[in-house]
Amino acid sequence: MSEVSSQLPAEPISVVGVVASASKAPEDYYVVAQTTDGSDADLWKDGLFKSKVTRYLCFTRKTGPDVVVDVKVIDIRDALPEGFTLVEETMDSKETAMRKRRLCVKISPRAAAKTAVYDIQIVAKSKYHLVNYTCIGEINSMGMWCRIANVPQPELSKETSTTVNSDAPPRAPSRKTTRRPDFENQHSGNNTMTALDDVPFMVSEKFFEKPREMQQVNLMGITIKSLAEIEEEFYYSFSTERSVAV
Repeated sequence: MSEVSSQLPAEPISVVGVVASASKAPEDYYVVAQTTDGSDADLWKDGLFKSKVTRYLCFTRKTGPDVVVDVKVIDIRDALPEGFTLVEETMDSKETAMRKRRLCVKISPRAAAKTAVYDIQIVAKSKYHLVNYTCIGEINSMGMWCRIANVPQPELSKETSTTVNSDAPPRAPSRKTTRRPDFENQHSGNNTMTALDDVPFMVSEKFFEKPREMQQVNLMGITIKSLAEIEEEFYYSFSTERSVAV
């Protein structure tokens, strides 16, 4: 590509690799065969000697569970950054991917990624800057640049959103009517009637008005007496006690 589009691709990059032949990249992979000014973007070539060995960067935006969140080009003597994976072999010939420099990528689950790499370009002149791109390293007097942007997350369904964001108080459990154990149905769905069903319970009319004076009532041999009768029957003068005390 001789020109870099300012429009952000619809999907982030999911896999980054290297191929030995630009024509043998896997299906759905884009090969960065040229720099932004149209020069050969071979990552293996030597400035002094011509070589038949070639290496080209490739990547795919095929939707998958993971996305590439960062890419780095480091020296072969540098330690691998934490969380990064080294691109060691070519995807088509299984040969060493690069020399003197190493390409490493950082992968993250799409659902957990806030930002990801959407595009990678190679610039022939290191002093040339791409708008909205970040330089991730240099190799063979060429600069490798990537574009990082936010990863859109799938929206929650309307039903899920309503459930999660609902401010309505929880519904109070319904009160169960307490019934006497001897009248409760023993089996579910059993509608057997008891002897007390449909019997009206009413207060006797004799209790509507308070009687003028308490009358003696004999209940199972127990006689209920008035206060005057109780005092008369059980009256005690304590005269003996008083005489002794004096």
